[in-house]
Amino acid sequence: MKFSVSLYSFFKAIKAGELTPEECIGKAAELGFDAVEAVDFVNFQCPEEEMPAKALALKVQAEKHGLGFSSLAVGADLLNGSGGDTVREIERVKKYVDIAALLGAPRMRHDITKGCEPARSYDSLLPALSEAVREITQYAESKGVLTMTENHGFFSQDSERVEKLYTAVGHPNFKLLCDMGNFLCADEDPALAVARVAPYTAYVHAKDFIVKSFYSEDPGEGAFQTRAGNYLRGTVIGHGNVPVKQCLRTLKAAGFDGTIAIEFEGMEPCVEAVRIGLANLKKYWNEV
Repeated sequence: MKFSVSLYSFFKAIKAGELTPEECIGKAAELGFDAVEAVDFVNFQCPEEEMPAKALALKVQAEKHGLGFSSLAVGADLLNGSGGDTVREIERVKKYVDIAALLGAPRMRHDITKGCEPARSYDSLLPALSEAVREITQYAESKGVLTMTENHGFFSQDSERVEKLYTAVGHPNFKLLCDMGNFLCADEDPALAVARVAPYTAYVHAKDFIVKSFYSEDPGEGAFQTRAGNYLRGTVIGHGNVPVKQCLRTLKAAGFDGTIAIEFEGMEPCVEAVRIGLANLKKYWNEV
């Protein structure tokens, strides 16, 4: 088992000017991680022509600290992206595959879609979505990069939906990224959802949320609402309502022994939150 951290976890410190994205790599090594996960809007806020050089510089920085890149996370919308030009959006995502290869990342996660207007069912969109995903993963296979989608973005978030997409794509180079916390955004029980997708999972995000019912008091700043209107706030792994240990037990029982990456998005000081989260995550994994 390897433990990674998404560099998004340090975004609060980056925005505050306390750490640069490059310094976060060193901080991850200091905290005891085996690898780091790059994120498009954290690490590649530069002109497209500068991205390859940026990727190579990040790789050198990681190697300097004895780390590798476990994955690259990329936003995408294969129905509406790139100004509604789906061909252009697919080509844009392929360029990020090239960046993943330069980073030495064996995996890349990309979004699917936020849905469309007028509204259509997920099942009705599956043929077009799976065709686009298959084209991307076939290209990525030639670059030695596994592609994944995550239960993320509200529309393509339920375990049943990502399982259907995985089945429809039907390509050995395409797997799922299981984010154990994100199922709550679709008001789904994380323990049951992880059990559904565990057989298809190639990579895991460990995340925790504090959950409050819609019928509770609105917690205000720092929280957001789920699809059904309940309230979530990110927190330290082990401090919230996600059954992290049970999810880990299910993944281990399914034979998962890959990389788990912490993705922290809470209000607590991020470096301390990530440190505590890693300690808890390692403890839970050993206990199950």
